[in-house]
Amino acid sequence: MTRAFRYAVDEALASLWRGRQSGLLSTSTIALALFILGGFLFVTSNLDRLGSEWGSTAEMSVYLNDDVTPEQRKAIEQTFASRAAIVDSEYISKAAAVARFKETFGDLGTAIDTVGGNPLPASYEVRWHSGSGEQVEMDRLGAVLRRTPGVADVRYDREWIGRLLTTVNVVRGIGWVLGSLLTVAAALTVANVVRLSLYARRDELEIMQLVGAPTAYIRGPFVMEGLLQGGIGAIAALVALAIGFLVLRARYLTPLASAVNLSAIRFLPVELSAGLVVGGMLVGCLGGLVAAWHLTDS
Repeated sequence: MTRAFRYAVDEALASLWRGRQSGLLSTSTIALALFILGGFLFVTSNLDRLGSEWGSTAEMSVYLNDDVTPEQRKAIEQTFASRAAIVDSEYISKAAAVARFKETFGDLGTAIDTVGGNPLPASYEVRWHSGSGEQVEMDRLGAVLRRTPGVADVRYDREWIGRLLTTVNVVRGIGWVLGSLLTVAAALTVANVVRLSLYARRDELEIMQLVGAPTAYIRGPFVMEGLLQGGIGAIAALVALAIGFLVLRARYLTPLASAVNLSAIRFLPVELSAGLVVGGMLVGCLGGLVAAWHLTDS
């Protein structure tokens, strides 16, 4: 078995070198398919983390009218104190809101100076426990606060988390559909490229069949050729994703993580990266099997 495996690897490498132009086409097709699928997995994995982090420390924003009085503020704070689900609350003045906006959005922060005056309202940021029972309690609190004098509006994370989870599911579905279509195309491309190698060696294969060579020595090199193309394509896709991540991280991804209150935007987890490589090898292996399947057993 070891000799058959070594023979398959040697013959596959030699065949890849002989047909390197056509092999580059199939490898690039696999790399493109897995790059697109990996991109969607990168987005959805970070969106999943965002939903988890938002859910672990849920927040409610209570926006105040500009003419809110100290007595109204005191009544609002007493309402917070009476709710056991609330962890703590923080008052954000109008000036602090502007300073935070400029710090968070960088270059966009200067645009607020052109508006004239301070358009941002004062607010309270309220954090609560994220259990299901507490969410029901916060729904009731939100309804109470909306009727409280001095309160302009109430927004809380439950609405955003629901929208985020819906977005994650939609993005994941689109990614799997596109990835599946491109994967099928990649497998067919590998099969056609391997079939070219098979035709180029048909006289040699006929002789091997006539002398009774085992099936592993006949089909093995073609299956291994497809597997190597898939593995190389998957690794190329991961390298391209990693380069793109490193190039964009400092300029765009880190400020974006800060803006949405995410600890950090991370690259694909190890298990997903390994899954992409294994998936690429399986796609290539499938293409090689399809190409070599018609070869009769000895």
